[in-house]
Amino acid sequence: MKKFILICIWIMLAAKALTAQEQLSIKQQADKLFDRYEYFKSLKLYLKLADRKNADIKLFERVASCYRYINQYPEAEQWYERITANPKAEKLSHYFYAEVLLRNRKFDQAKQQYKIYFTNDAGALALKLNDCDSAMVWMKQSTGYKVANTTAANTKSSDWGASYDGKTGIIFTSDRETSDGKTDNRTGNSWFRLYEYDLNTKETKELILDAGNNPEFKGAYHIGPMALNAGGDTAYITLSTETASKNLPIDKVTRQKLYTRRLQLVTACKKDDRWVICGSFAYNNVKQYSVGNAVLSTDGKLLYFSSDMPGGFGKTDLWYCAKESDGSWAKPVNCGNKVNTKEEENFPFVDDNVTLYYASKGLPGMGGYEIYAATGSKANWTSPKNLKYPINSTSDDFNLITRDGTSGYLSSNRENGQGNDDIYEFAFVKDSIKIIKPLTPGTVVTSGKPSAPAPGSSLPVPGSYTTGIIYYDLDKSFIRPDAAAELNKLADVLKRYPGLRVVLSSYCDSRASYLYNLALSQRRAKAAAIYLVKKGIAITRIAAKGYSKSNLVNQCVDNVKCSEADHQLNRRTEIKVVQ
Repeated sequence: MKKFILICIWIMLAAKALTAQEQLSIKQQADKLFDRYEYFKSLKLYLKLADRKNADIKLFERVASCYRYINQYPEAEQWYERITANPKAEKLSHYFYAEVLLRNRKFDQAKQQYKIYFTNDAGALALKLNDCDSAMVWMKQSTGYKVANTTAANTKSSDWGASYDGKTGIIFTSDRETSDGKTDNRTGNSWFRLYEYDLNTKETKELILDAGNNPEFKGAYHIGPMALNAGGDTAYITLSTETASKNLPIDKVTRQKLYTRRLQLVTACKKDDRWVICGSFAYNNVKQYSVGNAVLSTDGKLLYFSSDMPGGFGKTDLWYCAKESDGSWAKPVNCGNKVNTKEEENFPFVDDNVTLYYASKGLPGMGGYEIYAATGSKANWTSPKNLKYPINSTSDDFNLITRDGTSGYLSSNRENGQGNDDIYEFAFVKDSIKIIKPLTPGTVVTSGKPSAPAPGSSLPVPGSYTTGIIYYDLDKSFIRPDAAAELNKLADVLKRYPGLRVVLSSYCDSRASYLYNLALSQRRAKAAAIYLVKKGIAITRIAAKGYSKSNLVNQCVDNVKCSEADHQLNRRTEIKVVQ
């Protein structure tokens, strides 16, 4: 009997020891995955251990960090609230708790946590408190921009990094589910791949990137974003790399060799309607730093990109390379401390007006990545301007593209999106030229089908309230010769009858999005108004407003096939003369 009892005790002790070893092995495995940045996979293991009675505060901090890294902010907030209530919590947890609270728009609570963390850095505290105050104020003000989710392009996964693909499409990157079932352990989603989105049909299809004769690009890696040249036959694409621990230098902070993914740029050439990798950027160095998220200047002579290469001002900076006479790229040059800070700068874009748009975490704003604009070139820039709400939010807002500064696309992981990151379209709907003061126009009714403009078409006479019409080319707002002839006649009438005013109501055809067309219709209304002003008509007599693709005169709505002649009838400005 005594022997039996001893055997039972031995079995119980052995089982307890095995359980302890099991717990230790799960913890070690989770830590290893965490150090490899595989947060989605390590989170599952940490959560198993967190349910046990002997779970400590360090384990809870790992759980919260995992949720924060994979952008699950409501869950991260719950865990940080639990952690910071414990006196053994690391001070850094208060900072991360504050960041999550700011993102979740709980500004007063965020301020309290920032004050707990920044006890010895008044400057940093002031900057963070300013972010909270700016967010509260800017969200109540109007900047004239409207932002809407590009719902047809987005999924429940992460969709971001739009670039223009001609006039009728965009290319973006997404980790949406694919048929091969392969996933990235960092996020639990698929690998990022490139997709083409048609602005007219609202259809999305995968853009296949052929590795060509480059075997090193046939493994598992993320693809995107992609930037095209003006001709649309050459692209600069960001790829992630998988580097084994043994090939990495020792990390300066942790003193460890960490398994990581760095970024590199490759050149892709379009061959027979296929994209094939045809070269590697000369200044890639995946063993030491990342290079990615590039964009070409409109003339193709400058390549801007983001990198953490040595010689910068912060964690990641904006750099540029100038194209040499032989077509190669000169050595990278830092874009300077006007746009770069000690934090992260990324996702540059340069529009036709030589305005640089980029994302930064180091300038005053609302928190997270925010979009700024500066004018200049190379390393000479004006002070960056925060584009404020709703272009920016308390979340990460980045990768803005635009042709004219009034409409375009941006990426954001803001609340109420369809997935993690989403693509949003924006347009400036409040006229930025103060000399044009839109009035509220009366209802303009076009009876029947308007005829094509002709040199001898009738114009309104005093008291008739007759509607005249001028037309525009596809995706253009300039005044055509036939439209100029009509406006000249209108100007003569207005000069003869000083008591008359004119209402200009501009429209677009149904192709492209509502917000894009809203900005285009505003430009058309403004162009017509400016033309009349140059003809001597006082601006106080003109009301000009754009109405996007509303009030179509025929059946050419979205997804209905129409001729160009039918679409032309909707690209118009209706002229109404009133007393």
